Amino acid sequence: MALGKIFKTLGAAAVVAIAGGGVWLAVAPPLLLKVGDGYAAKIVCSNVFLAGRDADQVLAEDVQAPGHPLLKLLRVSVDREASTVTSRFMGLFAASTAVYRPGLGCTVVPDGDGAALVGAVATPTAPVPAEKAPWPSGEQVEAGDPRIAALISDAGLAGPGMRAIVVVKDGRIVGEAYGDGFDKDTPLLGWSMTKTVNAAILGRVMAEDKLGLDETNLFDAWKGDERAAISIRHLLAMEDGLQFNEDYGSVTDVTRMLYLERDMATFAASRPLEAKPGTAFNYSSGTATLLTRLWMARAGSVEEALDYPRQALFAPLGMRSAVFETDAANTFVGSSYLYATARDWARFGQFLLQDGVWNGERLLPEGFVAAMGRPTGVSNGMYTEMQAWHAGPRQRGGEETGLPEDIFWLQGHDGQTVAIAPSAKLVVVRLGLTPGRLNYRPQHMLRAILDLRG
Repeated sequence: MALGKIFKTLGAAAVVAIAGGGVWLAVAPPLLLKVGDGYAAKIVCSNVFLAGRDADQVLAEDVQAPGHPLLKLLRVSVDREASTVTSRFMGLFAASTAVYRPGLGCTVVPDGDGAALVGAVATPTAPVPAEKAPWPSGEQVEAGDPRIAALISDAGLAGPGMRAIVVVKDGRIVGEAYGDGFDKDTPLLGWSMTKTVNAAILGRVMAEDKLGLDETNLFDAWKGDERAAISIRHLLAMEDGLQFNEDYGSVTDVTRMLYLERDMATFAASRPLEAKPGTAFNYSSGTATLLTRLWMARAGSVEEALDYPRQALFAPLGMRSAVFETDAANTFVGSSYLYATARDWARFGQFLLQDGVWNGERLLPEGFVAAMGRPTGVSNGMYTEMQAWHAGPRQRGGEETGLPEDIFWLQGHDGQTVAIAPSAKLVVVRLGLTPGRLNYRPQHMLRAILDLRG
């Protein structure tokens, strides 16, 4: 009898604990759960509405398989009529919603107020159809080099989780390969490769004499304190001195900015100074978002600024698939969120290889691309002056790679790279879902391609 009472009491206590836990999760869910739900909603939304992929597949493969164990407990719902995706922990708690807008992709609305986004701004003009012409003007691609085809089909060189590879030599595509379920028309996320594209858009604003590298007193919140000395040049080289934690996997500055803040640039601008500008390198997605806010302010009205990437860069280069996504304050997420096909990423790489000149027209200021390839002393030669990498993925300082000295890289989370080797007239795009723990290095594939002669 006493034992029965004990079990009855324990059972009642368990019910109370579970109920209390449910109330806690419903009323004040941990921020980590909100971050996870924001991440899931955003990734699923973009892949469903931009790439036409299945929501459950994206949740399982892109969100849950490579990520934190708690992500296994997330559930998503897609409302195609409202163009939204909502993620909830265990299907019940810490809800976060992403809203799709044509031309602007998907935007996280962590407070759930997606109605404020709908119809708030004009939609960027739709891209014109591709010309019936050879790549890069159109989409016609001649037969590639069978030797390159063999190399990029090698699983060891292509790497685990490869989704797309495009090799451009002397201005034409000489090889391409795609993973199961992906092809030349699939828009793929560049993650931090977006930073370099964002820098090029800023360069277009500079070419119009609307912005200068040595400008200071950049934000009202910085006036009157030491942050007023930060210049655009400092931001581009990641030498601004602002405190910003770029670690993923928990609630840090970068995850808070991307998944909990409606106005990411204002959050990034609020960070305190921890080093004198120009004296310390700190890789920061917040810095890239600040650069976006600055060039958008010079590009014109909100509507003009939102259409500026298309009319100033994507349309001239023929990057018809490119979609640059915004936060809930209608600022492009210049650190992370550009989707484009592998061929369009290759167009951008070829544009940089050509020193910012396209079809005979100079689109970027003289010396701008050279700065993208020039390593900085403050970063110990790892990073460059203009939002690009001199060192390849997981490359150690001073390591000999057998690659050209003038090579520079766009790099993004989970294995996204564009390698640009001007002296070899070579661009290699590699996109996929390849977590860093797998230690994949595209340098090996690039070296094998360069070892081919003729």
